[in-house]
Amino acid sequence: MAYNYELLNVSIEGHLAVVSISNPPINLITLPLYAELSELSIELKADPDLTVVVFKSLDADFFIAHFDVEAILQFPIDQDAEKDLEPNPFHALCERMRTMDKVTIAQIEGRVGGGGSEFVSSMDMRFGVQGKTIVNQMEVPLGILPGGTGTQRLPRLVGRGRAMEIILGGGDIDAHTAERWGYLNRIFKQDEIDTWVMDLARRIAGYPPAAVRLAKESINAAQKPLQDGLVEEAYLFQRLLRTDAAQNNMRNFMALGGQTREGELRVVELVEKLNPSSNI
Repeated sequence: MAYNYELLNVSIEGHLAVVSISNPPINLITLPLYAELSELSIELKADPDLTVVVFKSLDADFFIAHFDVEAILQFPIDQDAEKDLEPNPFHALCERMRTMDKVTIAQIEGRVGGGGSEFVSSMDMRFGVQGKTIVNQMEVPLGILPGGTGTQRLPRLVGRGRAMEIILGGGDIDAHTAERWGYLNRIFKQDEIDTWVMDLARRIAGYPPAAVRLAKESINAAQKPLQDGLVEEAYLFQRLLRTDAAQNNMRNFMALGGQTREGELRVVELVEKLNPSSNI
């Protein structure tokens, strides 16, 4: 994969990709940045070697501000609004983040708003910084609504009432509140987040790729009715059971002391020995 972009820096480390966003002065989703994010999502989805992708910002104050309002003002309005049964391009971008067979992680150290918030809301995990990370959906005060998955993703992420507050209130949501509401997985001090997130990303990237990919697929199936999700889980479990990695790791786990009292008290150490490249 080439990964050649002007506004995105992509570095590859084994099964892990780290994407750094840089579109001064505020990391606005301009049409050029949107085009690069869309192209990148397609390239990431097609990469057979990756299992984890971390998104960061090179701006200390902004992860992504929001979608370019000047660009929105150029959207055609000369005909009546019509329902389109197909996802629009921004919806498709966000869905690739959610459904690709790579774990997508947002390391949000500054403000994220509007379309930027919708973009990260579709990722698998989000981490923030105490006193720095701010979430904002500012569309309704502008007379529009979050049209890039926000009204659908946020209620699923934080619940209907809190989504109403975020979207209709139009105010800033601080890091502690965002963590408590479930928008952010965890929050850290500024000097701690990078080490913690990268340790997590490298750990996951060191696990058997098929297990990572199918575990994400099974978790995504939780949005189906429970019975359908259970059927999918059982099927994916059976697929993994038949892989060499699963058979070898389970046997090695037992040989290292798994299912003994002493071994189970240090089970994380055993897992580290099974997957030495995971850097637990």
